[in-house]
Amino acid sequence: MSEARARRVLEAVGVPGERLVRCRSMDGGTYNLVEELLLDDGSRYVLKVPPPPTDPGMRHERELLVSEAEFYRAAATVDVAAPHVVGVCFDGAASTGRYLLMTACPGEPWDSSVTDGERAGLRGELGRQVARLHRVTGPGFGYPSGALGPLAGDWRTAFTTIYDAVLDDARRYAAWLPRPVDEIARSAKAAYDALDEVSEPRLVHFDLWDGNILVERPEGGAAPRIGGLIDGERMFWGDPLADFVSLALLGDIEKDEAFLKGYQEAGGKAEFTSAARRRLALYRSYLYLIMHIEIVPRAQIDERQSWIRDAVAPELTAALDALD
Repeated sequence: MSEARARRVLEAVGVPGERLVRCRSMDGGTYNLVEELLLDDGSRYVLKVPPPPTDPGMRHERELLVSEAEFYRAAATVDVAAPHVVGVCFDGAASTGRYLLMTACPGEPWDSSVTDGERAGLRGELGRQVARLHRVTGPGFGYPSGALGPLAGDWRTAFTTIYDAVLDDARRYAAWLPRPVDEIARSAKAAYDALDEVSEPRLVHFDLWDGNILVERPEGGAAPRIGGLIDGERMFWGDPLADFVSLALLGDIEKDEAFLKGYQEAGGKAEFTSAARRRLALYRSYLYLIMHIEIVPRAQIDERQSWIRDAVAPELTAALDALD
């Protein structure tokens, strides 16, 4: 069925289905089904197919393909290394079903093969690319998928809606958290005034951990470079500072001097004022709440709960303490 669906998708975008040589499942996806399509001329596409609408998930995860397609189209306008959209279908009644077809980027996910000598150059290049992303402005604040309603006219309205939704998910799934949900809500509310400093909606990937940063190693021994920023399905229009959370997952972006230097060289603003740090604490707590909650609807409690309690819960607690 997988190859048959892939051929139907290729036909829908004007590529003869018989050109498909191989269709293989790709690791790393946590929500959508992800497959690599290899064509007879060696070109590679990536096909994403969402789960059935009846599958459980978090509220912001509805229509993730809409957000992902939006991210890649926006990234292309500022020459950021990312997949290019080949075709999309958001109509579940179509013969292809819902899908997003995109080009495959070169490289492999950032991992321990990156040496200390290579790291500074790659982080600097990454900083420059992220700064270019943050030049793109949107039509309003929030998730473009409409999962949590229409875009808002101000960031406080959008982000408080986003935060309330993740707390609702915590209650609905009875997820384990290091503090009661109502106490977390009070801590967040105490810092909401800091959101008023954000006046313009900017493109935010919000999932730029190492696994979503591809490192390309050119032939001939040239220095490695950023091959692509992938999995843009969590994007929203909002505060660029929010991207600093996943870029320093479970860490502190202020210690990443190479990244910040590249970011500022390309025009990015990274001023860690008191209000900016309060916003960063809000965004950290939001992401770490997602990491606590998502393992319930995805039936990953047995395999990930210990790591969540040991590694993520202390960071969530620290972020909430920073809000207070």
